[in-house]
Amino acid sequence: MKTILIADDDKHIQTLLQHVITLEGYRVVQAGDGLEAKAKLEQEAVDLAVIDIMMPNMDGLTLCEHIRSQYDIPIILLTAKDQLPDKEQGYRRGTDDYVTKPFEPKELMFRIKALFRRYSVASSDKIRLNRLVIDRQNYEVSDGRSDILLPMKEFELLAQLAQYPGRLFSREDLIRLVWGEDYEGDERTVDVHIKRLRQRFTDYQQDFTIQTVRGIGYKLEVGAP
Repeated sequence: MKTILIADDDKHIQTLLQHVITLEGYRVVQAGDGLEAKAKLEQEAVDLAVIDIMMPNMDGLTLCEHIRSQYDIPIILLTAKDQLPDKEQGYRRGTDDYVTKPFEPKELMFRIKALFRRYSVASSDKIRLNRLVIDRQNYEVSDGRSDILLPMKEFELLAQLAQYPGRLFSREDLIRLVWGEDYEGDERTVDVHIKRLRQRFTDYQQDFTIQTVRGIGYKLEVGAP
C-alpha cells in the first residue's frame, strides 16, 4: 500500500484529503506544518507528498526543496495562489505538479495517480519511448532495428528526463543530477547537450520531444502511441 503525506495547516483540508485518498486505497500520513512534515518523512516511508505552500514554521516551498534534495518522490503543491510567478517558484523548488485551491478532490486524485504512473517508469532499467528503448543498465538506445550511440553525458541527460516524462527539471537540477554537485562549469552546457539530443532524434519526434520551459528548464513529453 502506497503512503501519501498531506502537509497542510488547514484541518478541514486534512480531513477531506484523508477521506478521499483513503477511499482510493492509499495510506495517509498528516502534518500540520513543514517541520512536522519533515519529521514524518524521516520516520515514514512516503511515496508521494501533497504540500500546502502557506504553512507555519517551514513553508511549502522550503519543504518542497528539502524533499527534492533528500528523497525521490513525486510532489504536488497545493495553494490558494494562481499567479505565474508563484507557479514558477514551485517548479524551481522541485514540484512535479501544482493544484490551486479551491479544487475538486477527484481532480487531485487524477493527478496523484498520473504521478504514480510517471514515477513507476523510473523503477525499470529499460525506459520505453514508443519505438525507442533506453537501456540504463547497458547504456544503450535502440529503435528495435538499430542502436543509437550517444556520448555518456547525452545518454545520462536523456535517461534522466525520460525517467520522469512530463516532469519539469530546472537547469540547476540537471547539472546536479547528471554532472554532479562538484561540477564547475556553467548551466549553458545543459542547453548545448539538449540541442545535440534534439538533433540526434529529429526522426523520432513522434516518439518524444524535449520541451523548453522558458526561464526554468526542460521536460520530456512522450508522443501518443
